[in-house]
Amino acid sequence: MKTAIVGMSGGVDSSVSALLLQQQGYRVIGLFMKNWEETGPCKSALEFEDVAKVCEGLKIPYYSVNFVQEYRDAVFAQFLADYKKGLTPNPDVLCNREIKFKVFLDKALALGADYLATGHYCRLDAQSRLLKGLDSNKDQSYFLHAVKRDALQRVLFPIGHLTKQEVRSIAHAHGLATADKKDSTGICFIGKRDFKPFLAQYIGLQPGNFETLEGKIVGRHDGSAFYTLGQRKGLGLGGEGRAWFVVDKDPKRNVVFVVRGDDHPSLYRSELQAQELTWVADAPSQYPFRCCAKVRYRQQDTPCTLYESGRVVFDEPQRAITPGQSVVFYNNEVCLGGGIIDIPIAGGYKIHE
Repeated sequence: MKTAIVGMSGGVDSSVSALLLQQQGYRVIGLFMKNWEETGPCKSALEFEDVAKVCEGLKIPYYSVNFVQEYRDAVFAQFLADYKKGLTPNPDVLCNREIKFKVFLDKALALGADYLATGHYCRLDAQSRLLKGLDSNKDQSYFLHAVKRDALQRVLFPIGHLTKQEVRSIAHAHGLATADKKDSTGICFIGKRDFKPFLAQYIGLQPGNFETLEGKIVGRHDGSAFYTLGQRKGLGLGGEGRAWFVVDKDPKRNVVFVVRGDDHPSLYRSELQAQELTWVADAPSQYPFRCCAKVRYRQQDTPCTLYESGRVVFDEPQRAITPGQSVVFYNNEVCLGGGIIDIPIAGGYKIHE
C-alpha cells in the first residue's frame, strides 16, 4: 500500500484530497504546516483544529510541522526586499517552490511517504508535466510554474480534475467539517490583511508625490511601494474627469505616476523582459519560441513569441504588465514554465532608469 501525506491547510480542498486518496486505497496521513508566527488570536491554531476534525472523521493520523523560520528566510525576506525595490512580488510562486514543494516535500519523504498530495487545482500527466486544472476559474498552474519536474514526480493533485462545486458537493456528501468553509485569501500563509498597515510595519511609510506623465503633481501618497501598476482603488485622487490609474513608479524619487482612464495607451505594453526563467516542462529546443503566456492569474492565455534573452513579444498589447509578477508560458493545457517580469517595454512609456 502506497503512503500519501496530504498537506492539510484546514480548508475544503485539502480535506477532499485526503478523502479521495483514502478511497483510492492509499494510506493517508495529514500534515499541517505552520509557516507564520502570529500575535493575538492564532489563526494557524484555528486551522489546525479544522484539520483535526477532518482527519479524525476520516480516521487518519495527523501531525503538525513548524516551518516559520524557513518561510521567513526563503519567502518573506525576498517578499520585503522586492517591495523595497519598487516591485510587486508574487509570494505564492516562491512559497510553492521553496516551501510546499521543497521543504515540505522533503519532510513528507523523510517521514516515509511515497507521495505528497495537495489540494491545488492542477493536474499531472504520465510524464509529470504540469497541466491546468479542469476548472478554469480555479486553475492554479500559474502559481506552480517554478516547481521542478523531479519534485512533481513525487506529488499528487487529487482534485485537479474537479470543479470547486464538485469538491464542495463531495465534502457535503461525506460530512466533512470544512464543507462550507470559505476559501482562504491574501498573502500565502499570512492570510488576508489590511495590506498597507501590514507592509508598513516592515518597510515604513515614505510619503511622496503622485505625478502625471508630464510631471504635474496631483496628490500625495504614503510610499511608492504600496502601489502597483494598473491600480485604481485606494489612491485618494479625485477631481473632475475620468478615474486615475497607476501607470509607473520611480522608487528612487519615490514617485507614483498616474493617468486618467483605464484605456490610456501608457497602460498597455507590447513586450516585456523576463528574468529567472525556469521550466517545469522541457526548455524550448530553439528560439524564437511560439507559445501563449499569462502576466497575471486568471488572465486568458495570450499568443506570444519568446526569445532566448527572456524577451517576450505579445501578438496584442497587454494591460498593466507589472515588474515583480510572473509571466507564465503555456502550450494549450500544459504549463511550460515562466519567469519574473523585469520591465515592461515597448508600446508605452519607460519613465525611469
